[in-house]
Amino acid sequence: MSKNVPAPVADKITDLGTEARKLEQAGDIERAWLCLGDAHVLSQAWTRPHIRVHAWMLGLGWRTHAVREVVGQLARLLFAGPGSMTGRFPVGNSGRANVSAFEPSPLRADLAALLSRAEPGAK
Repeated sequence: MSKNVPAPVADKITDLGTEARKLEQAGDIERAWLCLGDAHVLSQAWTRPHIRVHAWMLGLGWRTHAVREVVGQLARLLFAGPGSMTGRFPVGNSGRANVSAFEPSPLRADLAALLSRAEPGAK
């Protein structure tokens, strides 16, 4: 994938982060995590967004006193950048501490469609 995040993907990642924060403030922590998981799936191919999403996850884990999530996100922050830079990341993985950081997951159709439009030469 290209070095720069295509605007539709970058916008969706930002929107998901904003929605996660709103859901958290409303007390819907599980849906907030789902939004961040989707943002993670979209961000994996690009270093800065990938690290940013893990930072958001770390923040949510910290604010909700989810110790396992905090520890998991700290570890993932170390590997997110190199994984994105080398193209070695588990496609479809939610980025949560309750799943292996190395295990790919099925890519949901709506996220796959958005990512496929981000491929070089896609229209």
